[in-house]
Amino acid sequence: QVQLVESGGGLVQAGGSLRVSCAASGRAFSSYVMGWFRQAPVKEREFVSGISRNGFIVWYADSVKGRFTISRDNAKNTVTLQMNRLKPEDTAVYYCAAGGGSIGCSEYACYSAFGQGTQVTVSS
Repeated sequence: QVQLVESGGGLVQAGGSLRVSCAASGRAFSSYVMGWFRQAPVKEREFVSGISRNGFIVWYADSVKGRFTISRDNAKNTVTLQMNRLKPEDTAVYYCAAGGGSIGCSEYACYSAFGQGTQVTVSS
């Protein structure tokens, strides 16, 4: 089982940028499809972005497309989410996720491991 630890959250003004990262340990990192989910207060956890095992294929929720970029470094066992042009509605706890599921999947059930999350707050 892979263990995931997020870092890099914080407070930023609307229009600003933040980068959140996830460090993985345990089973071979490159064997996992990786993703990011987020959960705002009183809302359900929602998919943000995913990346294939080799990093060549990425996919995004419509709400973040064009503003967020996901990447991974299999040599360092890390996955990163670069968030630009942030909006107050991006405020949430961001969770790193790992799974053996299909490329392009945005469903919670496609991912079997989640980190503890990192808070991202965007002020207006």
